[in-house]
Amino acid sequence: MNWYLKVLKQYVDFSGRARRKEFWMFVLINGLITVGLRFLDRSLGTTFGDFNEDGILETIYSIAILIPTLSVSVRRLHDIGKSGWYLLLMFLPIIGWIWLIVLYVSEGEYKINKWGENPKGFGNDTAIHQIGKE
Repeated sequence: MNWYLKVLKQYVDFSGRARRKEFWMFVLINGLITVGLRFLDRSLGTTFGDFNEDGILETIYSIAILIPTLSVSVRRLHDIGKSGWYLLLMFLPIIGWIWLIVLYVSEGEYKINKWGENPKGFGNDTAIHQIGKE
């Protein structure tokens, strides 16, 4: 949960680097929240659309989490030495999504790159352990 909160604290921070664990834990928790809200929308009857496939709570959450999702995605690309503009690959049908997933699961660069230090470097885990203790 701390990884999810870390991404939310860096709401519009498109600079720096995000390690794989940070990115994928955010994706996992975000997915669980979305499924929970979808279930809640269907239980409350707050769905809309031609087939009642969209829910009000889920839509509000998706809009609220859009910028943090983009920012952690860009920081993840920075960790492997790629520009955030690679995120535009999502607009290429099928092959773009596959390419992005391959980039997201790739190991980050060990050395300092133009977006900052290696987030897995010595002493960098202390920031994540301080979340929620302030």
